[in-house]
Amino acid sequence: MNKQDIINNFDPSQPGLADESIFGLPFSAAQSDIIIIPVPWEVTVSYGAGASQGPQAILDASFQVDLHHQEFPELWKLGMHLDLGEHYNTWMQQSADHKAMAQPIIEALEKGEAIHNHPLLQQDLAKINAVCHTMKETLRERVQHWMQQGKKVVLLGGDHSTPLGYYEAMASVHENFGILHLDAHMDMRIAYEGFTYSHASIMYNALQLPQISKIVQVGIRDFCEQEVEVVQSDRVVVYTDRDLKHETFEGTTWKKQCENIIAQLPQKVLISFDIDGMYPWYAPNTGTPVPGGFSFEEATYLLSKLGESGKEIIGFDLVEVAPGENDDWDGNVGARMLYHMCGVLAKNNGLNVGEVINFKR
Repeated sequence: MNKQDIINNFDPSQPGLADESIFGLPFSAAQSDIIIIPVPWEVTVSYGAGASQGPQAILDASFQVDLHHQEFPELWKLGMHLDLGEHYNTWMQQSADHKAMAQPIIEALEKGEAIHNHPLLQQDLAKINAVCHTMKETLRERVQHWMQQGKKVVLLGGDHSTPLGYYEAMASVHENFGILHLDAHMDMRIAYEGFTYSHASIMYNALQLPQISKIVQVGIRDFCEQEVEVVQSDRVVVYTDRDLKHETFEGTTWKKQCENIIAQLPQKVLISFDIDGMYPWYAPNTGTPVPGGFSFEEATYLLSKLGESGKEIIGFDLVEVAPGENDDWDGNVGARMLYHMCGVLAKNNGLNVGEVINFKR
């Protein structure tokens, strides 16, 4: 059955089909404009766990998302497909094995011990850095595979270490782009706890790619002295939660703040969204929650304004969603944010997502 026949026979008003791909959509990868690569990875987490289960939690919750989105009512017709190839299960197993290997290293550091005094831990650290490198390379190749087929490719983590291979793939086809980074943390630590590809080092590692000309961070409220030194670079602009809130309290609108943020970005932009950037009640089970943040509506407003700004959005990642033991709230929020971000990406790239639905008053 061709894509148009599928569209004609699919009822988006019914619950999503649980035996189909994400959001219950019946499209194959070949029939989908957007490919979502899930990366179930959390090897270097040092506080809360669960990010590796984020893609599954979002997938499970996605079947309950109403597809008739007010801003993108026909987005579903483009097709969104979750790339659950052989690499997915391999990454899941490697993450579990090497996360267990990382815990004694983290515990030793928390006791103030030096890893170079523990030869076995040194060996394990080298193994962890090696497997993280391999994952990064496999991901980069997978992203390039889909881009070569003309797909819009996005990444679904996993912890925040996961997008580096994605950034490298983007850097292979875009000579100059920026990252709009929504997060509670700067993630500018250098090889945090000895892990080259730590979740706390993703933006420092991103800065090593010369194609990334600017990183604009929004919602930041947790950082160390080393990170403050790193972000003094002309390539980094930081909007802390404190500064944004102080401006708001003194009369600056979120609209004006969004305009200022977007103005700092180059023409081509990639979005990196760590779910802990939002108020903790939106993602209570994320690994490193911090008081403060922005609301769901503030985030979607900023993303939509970016999409309408005339700048080109080349992709995005959504990371650090972790399911709760007794509820699916985090997955629910993550699924809805993912759907909105797909809509922003599609519309910005000239794909037909329908007209905004305006209600009479």
